Amino acid sequence: MLLPFSLDHINLWALSDGPGWAVVDTGIRSVDVRNAWLALLAPQGPLAGRPISRVIATHMHPDHVGMAGWLTRRFECALWMTRDEYLSCRVMLADTGREAPVDGVRFYRRAGWSDTEVDEYRTRFGDFGKMIHPLPDSFVRLTDGQMLRIGDQEWEVIVGTGHSPEHACFYSRELDLLISGDQVLPRISSNTSVYATEPHANPLQGWLDSIDRLMQRVPGSALILPAHNEPFHGLHLRLEQLRASTVRGTDRVRQQLVQPLRVIDLVRALYRSSIVAEQMHLNLATGETLAHLNYLDQRGEIVSAEDEDGAMRYRLA
Repeated sequence: MLLPFSLDHINLWALSDGPGWAVVDTGIRSVDVRNAWLALLAPQGPLAGRPISRVIATHMHPDHVGMAGWLTRRFECALWMTRDEYLSCRVMLADTGREAPVDGVRFYRRAGWSDTEVDEYRTRFGDFGKMIHPLPDSFVRLTDGQMLRIGDQEWEVIVGTGHSPEHACFYSRELDLLISGDQVLPRISSNTSVYATEPHANPLQGWLDSIDRLMQRVPGSALILPAHNEPFHGLHLRLEQLRASTVRGTDRVRQQLVQPLRVIDLVRALYRSSIVAEQMHLNLATGETLAHLNYLDQRGEIVSAEDEDGAMRYRLA
C-alpha cells in the first residue's frame, strides 16, 4: 500500500479466517488508500469479495492503523490491538485541533530548538489525527504470549517496545512465519524516540530488551514478513545487526559528550543537514537522540544541567 513519505509503501497482510479475512495493518488514511482497499475487496479483486472478519493492528502509527476505523465500520468487525497502542492512539487523536501544549513547547526548547523550529511544531501539532480514521470505541485486547487462532493457524503474540508503546508481532510455529510489523525490518532500523508526553522514558532499553525477546522466542529459520521492504530469512542475524547499530549510535553520542552539548547540537553533529532542515525529520532525530541520552543517563554515564537559555546540556559523568 502506497505511503506519501520517503518510505513509500507499507506491507499489509491478509490471513484466511473462515469465510473472511483477518487483515494485519491497514495503511494511512487517504483517498488513494481507500480506493486501493475498494479494489482489493471487489468481487473480482485479490480478496475475492470475501469480507473482513477482523482488523489487527501491530501498533498505533498512522500507516498501520489509519484505515482501521473505516474497515471496522464498513464490515462491522472488531479491532484487535494491544491496550497501550489502542489507548495511546486515542489520546493522540484527541489532540487534533488543539493548540500545542505548554509542556510540548518546553520539551523542544529544552532540546535547544530555535524559535522558528518551535513555531513550526506549534503549527504541525495535531496533524496525527488527520492521517487516521477515528478508531472504534471498543477493541479486543492483545497481550504478550497470547495464542491467537486465525483460520487454521495458531499465532503467538510477541510484544516489543521501543519503536512504539506495545508493538505486537505474530509468530506461527506451524508455518515458521513471523509478521514483524516495524519491530524488525530488513534494511532500516525503526525510529526509537522520546516524546514530550514522557520526557524521561527509556525506549532504547525497551528496544534492546525486545531484540532479546525475539531472539529467544522465534527461531532463526523463520520467514519474516515486515511492514516495509521485502520478506526475508535470517532473523537472528538481522537482530544482531539491529543491536550492533543501536550500540554504535550510543557510542557516537557518548563520544560527542566531552563538552556540555544540547540535544540540537548532537542532532547537527550526528545527522545529515537535510534531516535537520526538514521539520518532521528533525522531530524524529531529536526524539532518537534523546532516547540515547536517557539510556546513558539511566546507566549513570552522563549528567545534565540547564543553561541560561533554558536548554539542557549533557556531558559525560
